[in-house]
Amino acid sequence: MKLAYWMYAGPAHIGTLRIASSFKNVHGIMHAPLGDDYFNVMRSMLERERNFTPVTASIVDRHVLARGSQEKVVDNIIRKDTEEHPDLIVLTPTCTSSILQEDLQNFVQRASLSTTADVLLADVNHYRVNELQAADRTLEQIVQFYIDKARRQGTLVTSKTPTPSVNIIGITTLGFHNQHDCRELKQLMADLGIQVNLVIPAAASVHDLARLPQAWFNLVPYREIGGLTAQYLETEFGQPSVRITPMGVVETARCIRAIQGVLNAQGATVDYEAFIEQQTREVSQAAWFSRSIDCQNLTGKKAVVFGDNTHAAAMTKILSREMGIHVVWAGTYCKYDADWFRAEVAGFCDEVLITDDHTVVGDAIARVEPAAIFGTQMERHVGKRLNIPCGVIAAPIHIQDFPVGYRPFLGYEGTNQLVDLIYNSFTLGMEDHLLEIFGGHDTKEVIHKGLSADSDLTWTADGLAELNKIPGFVRGKVKRNTEKFAREQGISEITVEVLYAAKEAVGA
Repeated sequence: MKLAYWMYAGPAHIGTLRIASSFKNVHGIMHAPLGDDYFNVMRSMLERERNFTPVTASIVDRHVLARGSQEKVVDNIIRKDTEEHPDLIVLTPTCTSSILQEDLQNFVQRASLSTTADVLLADVNHYRVNELQAADRTLEQIVQFYIDKARRQGTLVTSKTPTPSVNIIGITTLGFHNQHDCRELKQLMADLGIQVNLVIPAAASVHDLARLPQAWFNLVPYREIGGLTAQYLETEFGQPSVRITPMGVVETARCIRAIQGVLNAQGATVDYEAFIEQQTREVSQAAWFSRSIDCQNLTGKKAVVFGDNTHAAAMTKILSREMGIHVVWAGTYCKYDADWFRAEVAGFCDEVLITDDHTVVGDAIARVEPAAIFGTQMERHVGKRLNIPCGVIAAPIHIQDFPVGYRPFLGYEGTNQLVDLIYNSFTLGMEDHLLEIFGGHDTKEVIHKGLSADSDLTWTADGLAELNKIPGFVRGKVKRNTEKFAREQGISEITVEVLYAAKEAVGA
């Protein structure tokens, strides 16, 4: 097991709790030691919601270790059923409960004998999966549970709605701009004359899940969450799904054409080409911007992209195909889905980086010295250290990435937001000129830490003094080039002479 102080995707129980707390009137109970119960704080701080169902922690303490957990877990389930009157209680194990090898399924069965609510144990392997995989599996498990329950009770309706309809699957709490994207997708469906049957799990009731088979198709906007549920519905009811993320002008049009094909295959007669043309020309500003002098100034600039599969793949295509920006490398931390990512970005970037180690990502950024980074909050921190601007495009994210205003990343309005994000993430020509005139933002102190924990080089006083004379906005690049030169030459101490020699070597 590797101890990490920064993680791109959280542990499995966070994914399960995200799904449980996204539904209306569903209560999550986490069997974990004190300290793992930070979900409520994270949820309330980031989502800024007025009302949400809090998660309960069934704490593993010394008394539990001495006597076992059954009594405590069962009591907590029954107590929450009495106090909160939820429709469903989801018990999620954690690594700690897995280590203790407790039979939580038995606890759930015993508690369900005394509760009005349904009680379900999240069936995920907490050693093998991360937050995103667990969320995907938990959503499928809840949907399957209520479909089976409705079938047993004879309340399952599988006949399609009279007019075309869609289920939007995968909108969750703590998702990157999920609520804004959901609003944009609902508007897009309305513009296409498609009724939204259900959005799950966000703000949905588990009692509504029996209506899922009535939709003509399922739309899964994110690669990470919703795919297993759509696959289950397709296997069980023959319900087709569209799994193209409508992010950027090209992919949004491709998604709409896929929807058109799905509907017409079921007897509809729709043609969305005129709609795509009108939206591309008049609503989305991306196509116009790509032909403007401002965007032409970005042509050929180097960028790197890193994030989850959905956003990193989409942003790589947008930068390369729609804006003419050179993507040096693109990467993802979703190692379990690496083959899909490689196939998606093939031809749009020079290299592919698959890793969940933030130090590897940081060193890869320092190696290529891009003009801009598009990544997570971790890459934003790396960019600050290297003085490279960064646009945040994926989780993990900061509270500033949960805007109060309307900022979708999907659909045609999302393309406008992306244009602004991309353009404003680059240090532009006039800004470069002004930084040079006024000496940059920081000319007093040089940062001499590397991105990796180890460093085999030292700087002498005269070398640092000369380095400090270099304008702040290029100093980091000069420092890295000098250190690279020193390593190649086998030099361990960098003096002012070495700095000059490195400058001559790179022709600067």
